[in-house]
Amino acid sequence: MPRSLGPPPPEKARNLRPPKRKARDRTYQIIDRALPVRGVSRPRSSSDTAGLCNGNNPSAERDHKIDRAFPFKLSLRYWVGVTAALEHESHCQSGSGERSFRSMDGSNSGITFRDAPRVLSSARWALGAAWSTNAPLLVGVSLVTVSRALLPAALALVARGLVNACMLAMGSETHAVGPLLPWLLMGLVLTILEGLGGLADRLFALRMSDELDMRVTSEVLTHASRLELTYFEQPETQDKFERARRNPGEQVSNFVSSGQAWLRNFIQVVSLLGVLAFIEPLILVVGILFAVPYLLFQWRIAAHHYSAQYSRATKYRWNQYFIGALTGKALMSEVKVLRLAPVLVGRFRALMTEFRDEGRLLYEKSFRGGAAFVVLTTAVIYALFFRVALLAVEGKVTLGDLAIFGGAATRLRNSLEGLVSTSSRILETSLHIGDLKEFLDTEPAGAPEGSAALPVPGRGRVVFENVSFRYPGASEAVLSGVSFDIRAGETIALVGENGSGKSTLVKLMARLYNPEEGRIRLDGVDLASLLQEEVFGAVSIVFQGFGRFEASAADNIAYGNWSGLGGDLSRVEEIARLSGAHEFVSTLPNGYETQLGRTFGETDLSGGEWQKLAVARAFARNASLLILDEPTSNLDARAEFELFSRFRELASGRTTVIISHRFSTVRMADRIFVLSGGRIAESGSHDELMEQDGGYARLYELQRQNGTVT
Repeated sequence: MPRSLGPPPPEKARNLRPPKRKARDRTYQIIDRALPVRGVSRPRSSSDTAGLCNGNNPSAERDHKIDRAFPFKLSLRYWVGVTAALEHESHCQSGSGERSFRSMDGSNSGITFRDAPRVLSSARWALGAAWSTNAPLLVGVSLVTVSRALLPAALALVARGLVNACMLAMGSETHAVGPLLPWLLMGLVLTILEGLGGLADRLFALRMSDELDMRVTSEVLTHASRLELTYFEQPETQDKFERARRNPGEQVSNFVSSGQAWLRNFIQVVSLLGVLAFIEPLILVVGILFAVPYLLFQWRIAAHHYSAQYSRATKYRWNQYFIGALTGKALMSEVKVLRLAPVLVGRFRALMTEFRDEGRLLYEKSFRGGAAFVVLTTAVIYALFFRVALLAVEGKVTLGDLAIFGGAATRLRNSLEGLVSTSSRILETSLHIGDLKEFLDTEPAGAPEGSAALPVPGRGRVVFENVSFRYPGASEAVLSGVSFDIRAGETIALVGENGSGKSTLVKLMARLYNPEEGRIRLDGVDLASLLQEEVFGAVSIVFQGFGRFEASAADNIAYGNWSGLGGDLSRVEEIARLSGAHEFVSTLPNGYETQLGRTFGETDLSGGEWQKLAVARAFARNASLLILDEPTSNLDARAEFELFSRFRELASGRTTVIISHRFSTVRMADRIFVLSGGRIAESGSHDELMEQDGGYARLYELQRQNGTVT
């Protein structure tokens, strides 16, 4: 994909560790000495695999000739070779910019014992979340799982008993069928239980999925609301949030369901092995020599799939941006006029093509490994089935043993495959849950929250003491050594060119940011020692990018003080009258109950009308500090005049900080702070600043000459 048609390419991975070739060679030597086999070749040293990055297939270098006396060595050596090739391919990809499995120390490697604590911690957390969400439901799921797991072995024993009873009845003179009835009845009951168990399993799984989805997703959203604003303004932390928010409840639900399937398969494998080993003990060797290498192979596949998902977080966010730009209201009009749809769709398709191609390679590797497991295990099982048939002919086992061996052994192979598959899913899901847990364990940066309290009622005095602030990753500070004292009830205007730090200053005042240096006091209390919720309760703010909530007109106002105004339409209307919003709200199709916004309703407002609601929302809260960032930017001259003619009444008793480029608004302030270069360059009333004939006076004169002030 051309660099101009999409997000920047990922930075190449560093500190790569080479594959553990020496360990693999030692493994081959141990296998060769323990299980000598004729006619099977393999790479003799790690140098034989040097051509893997050029596309050579290591399996092509092996001559798959099976030793008739003992076929199991081929399987073990095959899986060691396949796993080694996959590990080496991972190393090649990592060198070209793809991120391999992320270990605990951040290096790129395969699964190691150092990763076990993270995986186990995630597993414990997921089980704890499921237990605390609905313990009775989890117990019910476990009981159904255990019961279903024991049924295949029980049905096999019933089938064996039925066949043996038939043989006895056929050999008797009376041919009595009475001995068959108990076995038939037990088979009927067990078969019904197996069917009902499947239905109950599905019922419990769906209920648990819904419960976990609601609980975990709510926790993610609640925790996100606690994090500082700067967390969501950095690409790295946005990637972390992207990994955590992608179906978090589904990840935990998948872990529980995979754990349930693993337990069922494990019990089935153990119980079936117990039944079959009684007939042919060599079945135990098959289970070990085939399942363990296949398990390691599938674990490797799961780790690579997780690695791919992990490294795509930024690209997933790009795709969401492309979708939003093409379908969202904010950019749709401009995209259409500029005819950017083909460009954005092309970028989207380029990323999706990359995902598709990467996934296809991994899926094909998984298919080849699974196909090898199916073919080898089925061949060996049928070889053992033939051996049992010979034993039956010799009279060493019964026909009932022969009858159940083939079916039970096939079911054992399916259960082994299911056990390995669920083990790999548990591993991969645990890694994803680790990302979720990492996000939930993230604490807000900056000063730790304290337990101090603001005086009641609040007065609204604000003091900045040598405050400096820079955005994360920025080389220069936005504010540097800012100090001032705003008296209670005073109205302050902030003036300055774009980028001078006005909006940053008021966000520090509201504790949306924490200062890098210095202290901020509200009514004599350091903001760093206050709970964030208490600061928010004392501040009411209208942002320059004010909210346009998809809600009723009444709710849009009541959101300013939901605990006090929610559902109280008379008080909402009173605030709307004071702020000047009642006039247009009363003309809406359903008045205050009109659903606003085009996402869920049919009524949209003009920019000025939305801003009137934002101002009403700010005055709805009985806060001691009122912050207005460009409160009249979307209002016409008449609406602006009407708002400020009521302003003294609305802001009575409150400390008010106004950011505005309109000097008609600024002039009404008691004092004006002029920001320049991250510092307060001038301060005073309008008349005082005009007498100083500094930067403020020059800006005022420019607007006066343009006719925007009088």
